[in-house]
Amino acid sequence: MRKLILTGIVVLVAGPAAAADVPAQAAPAPAYAAVPFFDWTGFYLGANGGSAGGRSHFDFNGMGLAPDRFKASGWQAGGTTGFNAQLGLMVFGVESDLDWSNLRGSGACADASFTCQVQNNWLGTARGRMGVAFDRVLPYVTGGFAAGDIGASVPGMGTASTTNAGWTAGGGVEYGLSRNWSAKMEYLHVNLGNLDCGSNCSPTPPVNVHTNEELVRGGLNYKFDWGATR
Repeated sequence: MRKLILTGIVVLVAGPAAAADVPAQAAPAPAYAAVPFFDWTGFYLGANGGSAGGRSHFDFNGMGLAPDRFKASGWQAGGTTGFNAQLGLMVFGVESDLDWSNLRGSGACADASFTCQVQNNWLGTARGRMGVAFDRVLPYVTGGFAAGDIGASVPGMGTASTTNAGWTAGGGVEYGLSRNWSAKMEYLHVNLGNLDCGSNCSPTPPVNVHTNEELVRGGLNYKFDWGATR
């Protein structure tokens, strides 16, 4: 009986001490979860609108006068379509738009003998885009083809209009609002070349009319199959 009691005392004393010598197991490391990035790849449709400004000049070559320059301003709004492909941080795309325009301008011309007027009623562009994606933020540069109408008139003389092809270049920044929606702000310089009024703007032709446009506009795009997002 005495041996049994002594054995029990040894077990009670030595058990906790032995357990203290066993190294504690570390808690399992949390599983790594990759954070999804915002994917810009895919087709999109959208709308755009903003202000248009620029300068126009009438060159009365036949009258031997210096060109007359004056400002033009107005608003533009229309639709947009495009496609982006993201390769790492780089985003490459193509975009086109067609806008209604009410760009108008007028000023004294031909040594203040007349009042010259210019207008632009529509504008379309087809451009390439290239940017660097910072997750949801995409700053980009853009440039390419532009087409639109140029209308010119000299009250008392006549009017003339044409559809011209030209070029455009600019840049902007786009922000991913959600899985399918993004918003952008953009600047474009547009050059549509010259309009030869012929005898419609002066009794001594030719009269060349040139207009440059500066566009500052916003846009809202809906993208199909947007991809992963936070």
